[in-house]
Amino acid sequence: MAELMSGKAAVGGPFTLTDQYGKTRTLDDFRGSVVLLYFGYTYCPDVCPTDLAAIGAMLRSLGPQGEAVQPLFVTLDPQRDTPAVLREYVAAFHPRFIALRGSEEETRELALRYKVFYEKVRPEAGTYLIDHAAFTLLLNRAGDYVAFFPPGTKAERMAVMVRETL
Repeated sequence: MAELMSGKAAVGGPFTLTDQYGKTRTLDDFRGSVVLLYFGYTYCPDVCPTDLAAIGAMLRSLGPQGEAVQPLFVTLDPQRDTPAVLREYVAAFHPRFIALRGSEEETRELALRYKVFYEKVRPEAGTYLIDHAAFTLLLNRAGDYVAFFPPGTKAERMAVMVRETL
């Protein structure tokens, strides 16, 4: 968290993941758009759906400007979050959402680059949750990290910062 807030550490970088339709996506695919990058998982009982709903509301509030914003959801649970599960999940929040998944190793590497902590809680029990940092990363049109929104940030507040970045 200190690295995200200080601006002194490198945050982010390129990635290659697969979307909810099986298409390979890279960060370069979204150049020219402001990106809202969120790491979470579909079985998350609380913070993920709350934050994704706020992102969807913010996009709707932007009207036509929202076309220049690309929301991305990166699953931290590629084991359970299949493409079919991801398709249904992100569609519930906004039609512009793209869900991304990689292998366990690719996910860990990307999360580290974006300073996103996560770990499985009670994986030996068969049913598990994932403890994770729940913030939305704001990337500019070049794909560079600009800022983050803490969990629970209201759509109106996000819209102010997104408009400034546009």
